[in-house]
Amino acid sequence: MALIFKIVTTAEWRAAERAGIFQGAPVDLRDGFIHLSTVAQVVETAARHFHGQEDLLLVAFEETALGPALRWEKSRGGALFPHLFGALDPRMACWAQSLPLAADGAHVFPPLDGSD
Repeated sequence: MALIFKIVTTAEWRAAERAGIFQGAPVDLRDGFIHLSTVAQVVETAARHFHGQEDLLLVAFEETALGPALRWEKSRGGALFPHLFGALDPRMACWAQSLPLAADGAHVFPPLDGSD
């Protein structure tokens, strides 16, 4: 099972759970798609775009469950990143776990396969 990840604020995700739909974070709405990351990309994504930010969640989705709205597009240094052109149903999440901060401002990741 290949997982794809979304880093969101706890407030954004809880609101999506209440509404039954996640349209995206402000950056996603601006860009017209939901930014996602692979297991190989998510730590760098957190470091580049969320360093020092508290109260974040890492939400995992099964890649194949996202269907044809998931597209792979060139981004950082020509690497292919997963972009979702559509909304997410929060019930599709395999899991959501907090991303606490270490003393240096980097996030402490759970096991990326979802195990404890």
